[in-house]
Amino acid sequence: MIDVTINGNHTAVASGTTILDAARKLDIVLESPCNGNGTCGKCKVIVNGESVLACQTAITVPAEIITESKEHENKTLQILSGGNSFSYPLKPAFSDGYGLVVDIGTTTLVAALIDLSTGKQLDSESRLNPQTVFAQDVLSRISYASEPDGLLRLKGDLLHVLNEMVANMCEFAEVSPSSIHEAVYSGNTAMLHLACGIDPAPLGKYPYNVPLECGLSVVDAELDIIGEIYLPPIISAFVGADITSGILASRLHEQTQTTLFIDIGTNGEMVIANGGTLAATSTAAGPAFEGMNITCGMRAARGAIEKFHINVDDSVTYAVIGGEAEPTGICGSGLLDIAAELVRTGKIGKTGRFADKSKQYNITEKVFITQNDIRQIQLAKGAIRTGIDALLRELNLSVTDVARVEIAGSFGYHLSESSLLDIKLLPPEFKGKIHFVGNTAQSGGTAFLLNTDFRSEMLDIVSRVRKIELANNDDFQREFIASLNF
Repeated sequence: MIDVTINGNHTAVASGTTILDAARKLDIVLESPCNGNGTCGKCKVIVNGESVLACQTAITVPAEIITESKEHENKTLQILSGGNSFSYPLKPAFSDGYGLVVDIGTTTLVAALIDLSTGKQLDSESRLNPQTVFAQDVLSRISYASEPDGLLRLKGDLLHVLNEMVANMCEFAEVSPSSIHEAVYSGNTAMLHLACGIDPAPLGKYPYNVPLECGLSVVDAELDIIGEIYLPPIISAFVGADITSGILASRLHEQTQTTLFIDIGTNGEMVIANGGTLAATSTAAGPAFEGMNITCGMRAARGAIEKFHINVDDSVTYAVIGGEAEPTGICGSGLLDIAAELVRTGKIGKTGRFADKSKQYNITEKVFITQNDIRQIQLAKGAIRTGIDALLRELNLSVTDVARVEIAGSFGYHLSESSLLDIKLLPPEFKGKIHFVGNTAQSGGTAFLLNTDFRSEMLDIVSRVRKIELANNDDFQREFIASLNF
């Protein structure tokens, strides 16, 4: 066994153990969104003055290791807590006390404490989903859950943070957690499995079966409330309760105009509604929109470039979260702005290559975007666009038939219409039709909490949604490649 010290904490590990595994043994949070594959470059640590990747560095001699703390991200992370909704009468399952609505996102957690008798939100709190330090995207998290104690740790870390959020909200509102009679979990299918401690492995392989039964209430003694947890119905293995909540909040099934609803993120879930007929699909956009496989990428926290513009004299203007004078990285909205501006000004061509044959574009001395970063953006936007085209084809529609486009989610809310159009993530025919509707997973979850009639209504709606599995589409690869160009 070899002695190792990480941030002043001591342990002994077998020779060949990676620094990442040693850190996990010590319960030290060390971000590794690619789950130790060595592809994200986010688990850098300092060993004897040298920067190395913790997941790729084996411990063979006694070592002292220093990691970079990420605790500041929870304090400065930009997370949207509210979304569009509609008016409805109060009809909760309980006539008094309080309820909880939790949007369990792949990257973020948003919780709200609701007075069941009035429908009033008493407080809300947002955090980084603690599972992101082990795996950034859904498939990586499913893989981590299959490791020894992986599922137990993913659920345990999530519940630990969620219980802290509940305690904080109850203290602020001066109510007891014991007076919370019901909670609603709104999240994608994999996140609900992990939150309930159900093995999500079947979601990651054909035929993509869903072990967790949703559209009902369960009890979990690990959540610090006395009541039940309602799990909204899910559409498929990769179109989850967050999208069901979005359908409810936007009343998609009642729209008289053809409406496209897109939650742009690592999963790229989307639904199209036409005359009461709904079709849904999901695309593996990957972690680029979260900045996780981008060289200077970071989450939407202090120091991140969130807006970017190239002026006529080739100088640049940008906005940094927290008002910092010097940026430390680029978050998703800034990333799309930068790509769009490089396209608009001809600095990158249709195929995504830099026009001057350089390998990167410098914003500051320390913040830049590389040719590989551009490729990651192309892969993500190509996946979204291919999904849109598949939905249109399913209902025999063209892009001109779409009258309204709703962009949901915290990430989507911070995007601009021009950037989405300039990089051709959305077709030019959508100009002037795009609406940013916010966190509808949260607002729809609140509707599920406050009016139980919506539960049976959405069970019926979900059962009739046409589910499109892009992996079974013979033309997917060809259409995906065609969608990569700017």
